Amino acid sequence: MCGIVGIVATEAVNQDLYDALTVLQHRGQDAAGIATCKDGQLFLCKANGLVRDVFSTDDMLTLQGNMGIGHTRYPTAGSSCASEAQPFYVNSPYGLSLGHNGTLTNADALREDLFRTDLRHINTGSDSEILLNVLAHELQQTAKQLLTPEMIFEAVKRVHQRCHGAYAAVVMITGYGILGFTDPNGIRPLVYGKRETVAGVEYMLASESVALDVLGFTRISDVQPGEAVFVDLHGRLFHERCTVAEQTPCIFEYVYLARPDTIIANVSVYKARLKMGQKLGEKILREWPDHDIDVVMPIPDTSRTSALPLAQVLGVDLREGFVKNRYIGRTFIMPGQVQRKKSVRQKLNAIIEEFAGKNVLLMDDSIVRGTTSQQIIQMARNAGAKKVYFASAAPEIRYPNVYGIDMPAADELVAHQRTVPEIQEILGADRLFYQDLSSLTESVAELNPELKNFECSIFTGEYVTGDVDQAYLERLARKRSKM
Repeated sequence: MCGIVGIVATEAVNQDLYDALTVLQHRGQDAAGIATCKDGQLFLCKANGLVRDVFSTDDMLTLQGNMGIGHTRYPTAGSSCASEAQPFYVNSPYGLSLGHNGTLTNADALREDLFRTDLRHINTGSDSEILLNVLAHELQQTAKQLLTPEMIFEAVKRVHQRCHGAYAAVVMITGYGILGFTDPNGIRPLVYGKRETVAGVEYMLASESVALDVLGFTRISDVQPGEAVFVDLHGRLFHERCTVAEQTPCIFEYVYLARPDTIIANVSVYKARLKMGQKLGEKILREWPDHDIDVVMPIPDTSRTSALPLAQVLGVDLREGFVKNRYIGRTFIMPGQVQRKKSVRQKLNAIIEEFAGKNVLLMDDSIVRGTTSQQIIQMARNAGAKKVYFASAAPEIRYPNVYGIDMPAADELVAHQRTVPEIQEILGADRLFYQDLSSLTESVAELNPELKNFECSIFTGEYVTGDVDQAYLERLARKRSKM
């Protein structure tokens, strides 16, 4: 769930890259980095921290050139150390810098293959460095002295053959241009657009369309599953579908990860969340037509969109019961469980007057580990609520995620091998409601009928890349326990 951006412009891109990363900050708060290029020379700045803290004025002045890439990190593979901040760089061939969103499911095998067969050394625990070196090797096998788009696309085809899992990547090829590509299933989002200037056409690739909007770029399209897009230094755009496979975007992008003002696969995230709330409200009415809910309260911020139609369907008021401290990061993407537990009370504070003597339905986008939900329910009781019900816009999260979301260990998930009544008891709710998976996928597919399938492994345990079994999940859990 990292944020990536790449720009080829007619003037300096440092400020645009910085601004784009601030818009994508919700996708990763662990580290940030920018790499630019001018006259064949690379400039790089990256470190742990938020975008606003990583780049000083002096740093920005050193990031020269009319093309560059940026990254905000959310750690899933590897660690949170500063050496694993992106972009990563290799000098051969050409000089490649890469920003990556996703996770490679065959990273261990690729690391061994790179060392023994390709004679390449991997210096960190990050699978992003592995992806970069695989691309570098395939470019070296394909390219001649003068690199062409056809050679680049041929190399990406071989990357698809070797790399399994989820990946959306932007790559700056020093002296040539910016490359963007996605895995054959299109699990992680990547979009591109253009901006007309007096000096010519400028192009931008980003994880979410909202970054294009803010910088005045017009969205052209999503990078399709298995597609590669290349923009050269002269502002010429080339693209090719390097591998053809069925599109299966991650459904959790629509539930939580993406901003509501983003469009993914021609679907408005905002409209999809409205539908989620409506469908969940209809389910509650079917199961509990004579409910005694007095008020619906969203858990800020991502559940606000879904909470409105939920309240409308139930025929009750929507009220704000919690005030959020906007100067603390998203709890879900903090690197450790201890830090998550500590942050919940710092992040939210209850408005006591809104709870006193009422039967309250709290609405959240999802329930992952359950610790946050548990504390919020207790906060509502402490504020004077008579009864506290809880609703999730997503179904029960029962299985690990291996495609770039921090849900790798099943025993950390409150719904794993538990029934809804058991989860309700653990959370301390008087009643608990989950969205049906069919309703969740319909909320998105109804807005784009061309979408037939989604990556829903956290709900179903079915992994679309076909290379994830129980032994793999056990290895992942063991590795996580040592971090």
